[in-house]
Amino acid sequence: MSIMRRLLFRSLNPRHRLPRRRFATLAAVRQDTTVWTPSPISSIETAAESLFHVSIDVSNSPDLAASHTLPGQYLQLRLPDVERPSFLAIASPPSLVASTGAFEFLVKSVAGSTAELLCGLKKGDVVQLTQAMGIGFNIDRIDPPEDYPTVLIFATGSGISPIRSLIESGFGADKRSDVRLYYGARNLRRMAYQDRFKDWESSGVKILPVLSQPDDSWIGESGYVQAAFARAKQNHSPKGTGAVICGQRQMTEEVSSILVADGVSREKILNNF
Repeated sequence: MSIMRRLLFRSLNPRHRLPRRRFATLAAVRQDTTVWTPSPISSIETAAESLFHVSIDVSNSPDLAASHTLPGQYLQLRLPDVERPSFLAIASPPSLVASTGAFEFLVKSVAGSTAELLCGLKKGDVVQLTQAMGIGFNIDRIDPPEDYPTVLIFATGSGISPIRSLIESGFGADKRSDVRLYYGARNLRRMAYQDRFKDWESSGVKILPVLSQPDDSWIGESGYVQAAFARAKQNHSPKGTGAVICGQRQMTEEVSSILVADGVSREKILNNF
């Protein structure tokens, strides 16, 4: 038998296709183990340009509600007749589900995505949710507050969603001497949660909006978050500094590099993914 014929025989031999079938079967089993809970939408409201507040009622699903234990966790959401689910960070603090029976999200409507379809739904429409997943923001790594008086927080766009959960969960910001939130957006029309800034500052978080394309009336920080932070005077002790980052990948990587170069331990730089 020629080499070519032997190779052809091997490619057609079912024994050589077993691993592929086995991996496909295992993947299907893993997918089938996902528990999806039908949950009705409580409300959908405009949060900012291309961003929407979405509240979903989980009051009749105690296991689902109890799965949210840490700020920074996320879940999967899918819609009827839509094959691809969407990953969404939970914007509300874990305590909110106990008082309201709802999960809240900040959703960016992207053309052609599941998120766009979600933002077009109305109160009472039913979606399906998985339980909350992920490690969240492990605040224990930057506690107690007296040992980590400086916490630098960075967010861009809809990355502010899990940051809201963190701030409103409470992490001893009022017991720390320097807690700053660098929050980047294209302009003020794209910046969600401005109505919460006053409460966040009352809790001990200084808000520093950074606009990449501001109008002529803007007098605050402009450009990108990482550049604004690099321009800021570094007057903190690296050993007493923690950071929380969520948002665009380039920002996350560049801010992390700046912090590490300044002496901040990577173990004290928290991400939720």
